[in-house]
Amino acid sequence: MSTDRLKSLCVFCGSNTGSDPAYRQDAALLGKMCARNSITLIYGGGNSGVMGQLSKAVIANGGKAVGIIPELLNRKSKHDKEVETIVVDNMHGRKALMYQQSDAFVALPGGIGTIEELFEVYTWKQIGYHEKPVALLNSGGYFDHLIDFLDNMVRKKFLKEEHRTDLVVADNVEELFARLSAFFV
Repeated sequence: MSTDRLKSLCVFCGSNTGSDPAYRQDAALLGKMCARNSITLIYGGGNSGVMGQLSKAVIANGGKAVGIIPELLNRKSKHDKEVETIVVDNMHGRKALMYQQSDAFVALPGGIGTIEELFEVYTWKQIGYHEKPVALLNSGGYFDHLIDFLDNMVRKKFLKEEHRTDLVVADNVEELFARLSAFFV
């Protein structure tokens, strides 16, 4: 993918904080780096957990955050006033709009929803619907077992090596930014 620079980053992550402080710390650092680099955060719209740490860091550092949330979740959630919130009908609409507004995708630690969103855009890349980078921020080794599983898929001939290496894996925020920047040269 070639463009002037990364302008918007979609981040999939948990609405819970998780058990390791590294998850929240990396989310806050990622948010800070997005703001400092004028990268708009596109995310699920919640203000709790890893997701909340991320969006609060973007706002606290003068950046822009756009939360895209389905109506059902919107009724149950509180939002930060500084976040531009877009309410959509359902999860399908949410993911479609997140995709349209983003130049790249990153998953931070989270639950089933995080994994589902990650694998959808990863699948879309594999079958040729887009060429946008898709990445994991492996905070505190959170995704180690998932990475092992993907490597096993390659060994068992259910995933081609070139599709496995399409998923960018970084152990820290600086490495993540360096790897993503390579797509926008």
